[in-house]
Amino acid sequence: MTRLIHDQFAKQYLKELLSSRGNVETSRDVTGEARQIDVFFVPFAEPPKNVTPLGLLDKIATTSCVFEPFRNPITRSEIRSCMGKLFDVCAEKEREARTEKRKITEDELPVLWLLTPTISQTITTEFNAKSDTKNWLEGVYSLGEGLKTKIVAIHQLPRTPETLWLRMLGKGRVQRDAMSELRGLSAENQINFTVLELVYNLLTRLEVSQELDREDRELIMELSPIYLQRLENATQQGLQQGLQQGVQQGLQQGKRIVVENLLRVRFGSLDDELSAIIEPLVELPVEEFTPLLVQLSREELLARFPN
Repeated sequence: MTRLIHDQFAKQYLKELLSSRGNVETSRDVTGEARQIDVFFVPFAEPPKNVTPLGLLDKIATTSCVFEPFRNPITRSEIRSCMGKLFDVCAEKEREARTEKRKITEDELPVLWLLTPTISQTITTEFNAKSDTKNWLEGVYSLGEGLKTKIVAIHQLPRTPETLWLRMLGKGRVQRDAMSELRGLSAENQINFTVLELVYNLLTRLEVSQELDREDRELIMELSPIYLQRLENATQQGLQQGLQQGVQQGLQQGKRIVVENLLRVRFGSLDDELSAIIEPLVELPVEEFTPLLVQLSREELLARFPN
């Protein structure tokens, strides 16, 4: 299902944004019933320097956080399930403190951040979720202080640079507008470049999916020309680099750039094993190697192209 594609994008996206600010775990196991939290974040003791400002997300990331992003509007059951996972993590931290014979403070316990495109009046009423514009922005709701839970209704956030990085996890027009704003930023900034790579990877995975809804089709229609331009630019870059070696080598260089970028986005970096399969991948047409890089796991790719 495309929901899983978007879920994976959200986890990779938050990890890339927050990794310069603290320790980030995705799909973190919690005790009790076999469950996982999507993203667990613990800020570094010393605030990082010379990092790209992330606006509202920076303010959120000043404390330990559990992030649970949702592609569709959050339900009662999902809220209860996420809060259950938060309480398991809090209990784990309290047990660790008792083992170390020290008292844990409330500030040391993580805050649950539920990221949902929209939220219904029924949900806010039943969970006593209060709009918290005094401490945050329009679209941020707080449950009781002791529950350590906040909800971000992404489509209610003001359309400002401060909220761009969270609006990227919205849906439909809100997400498409945020992606357009991101493309307008300097591509020389490393975090902007990395996020754009994740967006292109998302688009590629959606294109090969057989279960697209209307909003996914609209996202593909809007971003496909940019993605195709990116492939052409990469090929042109290869042509320029390989001009003296001939056109064919230039085309191969362009394909190599695309393959290397997709491998980095999927697996974080290029080690010796992944570098060894670049050459056989480059020998394939673009329409053949793109689905392979998007759909196959690391192990499947290495088995498909043995050294």
